[in-house]
Amino acid sequence: MGYLYKFLLVFCSWVLFLTGTHELQTSQTQVLLQLRKHLEYPSPLDIWGNYEGDLCNLTSTAHVSITCQDNSVTGLKIMGDKPVKENTAYNGHPIPNQTLSESFSIDSFVTTLTRLTTLRVLSLVSLGIWGPLPDKIHRLSSLELLDMSSNFLFGAIPSGISRLVRLQTLTMDTNFFDDNVPDWWDSLSNLTVLSLKSNQLKGQFPSSICRIATLTDIAMSNNELSGKLPDMSALTSLHVLDLRENKLDSGLPLMPKGLVTVLLSRNLFSGAIPQQFGELAQLQHLDLSFNDLSGIPPSVLFSLPNISYLHLASNMLSGTLPKDLSCGSKLGFVDISNNKLIGELPPCLDSISDKRVVKFGGNCLSYDTPSQHKEAFCKETNGSKSSRGREIGLIAAIAFGAVLVLVLSAFGVIIYCKRCCTKGRQEQSTRPKIVQDNAPTGVSSEVLANAMKLGTQGSPAYRTFYLEELKEATNNFDSLSFMGEGSRGKLYKGRLENGTYVAIRSLTFLKKYSIQNLKVRLDFLSKLQHPHLVSLLGHCIESGSQDDSNTNKVFLVYEYMPNESYRAHLSENCPENVLKWSDRLAILIGVAKAVHFLHSGVISGSFSNRLTTNNILLDEHRIAKLSDYGISIIMEENEKLEAKGEGPKASQRTKLEDDVYNFGFILLESLVGPIVTGKGEAFLLNEMASFGSQDGRRRIVDPVVLTTCSQESLSIVVSITNKCICPEPSSRPSFEDVLWNLQYAAQVQATADADQKSDSTS
Repeated sequence: MGYLYKFLLVFCSWVLFLTGTHELQTSQTQVLLQLRKHLEYPSPLDIWGNYEGDLCNLTSTAHVSITCQDNSVTGLKIMGDKPVKENTAYNGHPIPNQTLSESFSIDSFVTTLTRLTTLRVLSLVSLGIWGPLPDKIHRLSSLELLDMSSNFLFGAIPSGISRLVRLQTLTMDTNFFDDNVPDWWDSLSNLTVLSLKSNQLKGQFPSSICRIATLTDIAMSNNELSGKLPDMSALTSLHVLDLRENKLDSGLPLMPKGLVTVLLSRNLFSGAIPQQFGELAQLQHLDLSFNDLSGIPPSVLFSLPNISYLHLASNMLSGTLPKDLSCGSKLGFVDISNNKLIGELPPCLDSISDKRVVKFGGNCLSYDTPSQHKEAFCKETNGSKSSRGREIGLIAAIAFGAVLVLVLSAFGVIIYCKRCCTKGRQEQSTRPKIVQDNAPTGVSSEVLANAMKLGTQGSPAYRTFYLEELKEATNNFDSLSFMGEGSRGKLYKGRLENGTYVAIRSLTFLKKYSIQNLKVRLDFLSKLQHPHLVSLLGHCIESGSQDDSNTNKVFLVYEYMPNESYRAHLSENCPENVLKWSDRLAILIGVAKAVHFLHSGVISGSFSNRLTTNNILLDEHRIAKLSDYGISIIMEENEKLEAKGEGPKASQRTKLEDDVYNFGFILLESLVGPIVTGKGEAFLLNEMASFGSQDGRRRIVDPVVLTTCSQESLSIVVSITNKCICPEPSSRPSFEDVLWNLQYAAQVQATADADQKSDSTS
């Protein structure tokens, strides 16, 4: 009887436990379903509505994941498809197809959210959430990571966040917060990452931030911060400081010695660069460009043991750099252009080197080149802001006078045109219609007019080079300047008279190819300006020589890319430069943006863009740029002449699919590395089946990728790669789809990296 009693007691306790657990799960489920309703049923959450089991048991995807512990939700990540578009003007009201609807209430949404009291990780990205973030967010008192990037939050950052004392990572990038930055940050004593980039925050940089000893990353670029930047030396754990594109106008403060990256460009910093910057032994990347800094830059900056990138352009730096200035062994890029430096460059900055790019135009250095001013220009005492104001006033007066003259001239032209109008109409009927017989195929006047709009103000001016210039730049095309040869001619490295490095490609054209036709196509190609395209700077046309009177040589002059090709950085031959997964994604996204621009940025589009990892080059910032794009535009007519018109012309759709297909193999090489890709296309197509299992991935995927990627991010790229190299062209995705998937994979990876960092510090 005693045993029966004990059994009944245990059984009843077990039933009560199950009932209580079930009620708890039901409560959590109801909250999640209510959140889905608030977010207006985004497609990634469709499975929640049809799933009858415990939502904690759902498999995580790239778009959504739920983490549970003790039958409570501890982590919620949802990534939508409503990212904030560039240059969006937002007035605080819903925008169709970009934000949630007018019926959305952020107050109700956050109220529901705070019922998940055990949340430690909350990531709600690109969901179109709009409105001022309510102060009640502080009820999520267990939060360690909060990421609400790429939404439409505006107003002030709520003070309730200061009560989230367990918070380690706060990311609110790309929103519309437009109040003063609060000054209660030191209450977040566990904070390691603070990122508020691309908002409209105003006021001074908060001194309370300088009292958070745990901070490793501060990113508040592209806001409207002003005033003084305080002493930051107490932030002993700080590695990254990004305050670009603000209005900070003090002198540069003392910095913590552990800094690796300092980005302070496009502010109003003044005074000398502190000698204390020479004590930043870990510093790799320093950008102080586009400020009002003066004096001679400290020599020790150039010789820091880890410095690789030093950008001091467009300041008021003056004086002479010491001749005994030495450069660190890792220094690969120096820009001191557009200052007031005089004298000669030190030998370590003046010598031609494949390992170092030095830009120094716009000074008064002792070089007889157009890029340097006369020494008197740099000795003028008009560098102060007050004298600049007088200069601006004088310029404004001159401009006003010029406008007045133009207006009066315009009236005169109008009167003259009216007198000539009748006569012109009479003559027009008797004139023959002018038709350009040698207009290039596929490049209409409408396309050229459209292309003219594509050039950006910051792009270098396109010009015609003389052959003597190019011979001097390459030492008469010496073998030491030869960089390689492909199906599109030889490639040389040159240094122009102003010190600028360029890449020069030599092409051969039949003389039957109209020079005027060629120039029109080159003009079109020069207008294709994009941050991820290698800029075409100019050309030189050499008439046929005596030994070959049937051809013309054409030299295309491009900007020089100092960091080799993407393929070289994937190779095991230089393991110190091998790129981790997030770096590869950034490069792939840049190239995909460029190709999408080439396909859709002009009326007829530019296709067949020779997409290979060898044609993806990296600049001094390791930003990827596509080379050899659009060559088909200028080579098409020549190839048709060579073939005497034989062979079918590829359709626009086929060419587009060729780019997608070839980009698929770039993706594949990013996944498996160039050694495996050397086995051939057929081998890789057969091996694609290996990506379907974990064992298969471990066998074929590059170990660097496997050790630096999240499985969700990897799966997204594997999926889009499969689609790109699909044998059936009609089944391949558009480049817009490719780009979206890569950006999504990068967001997933960034979240995973932040989580890993949070876990390692907890």
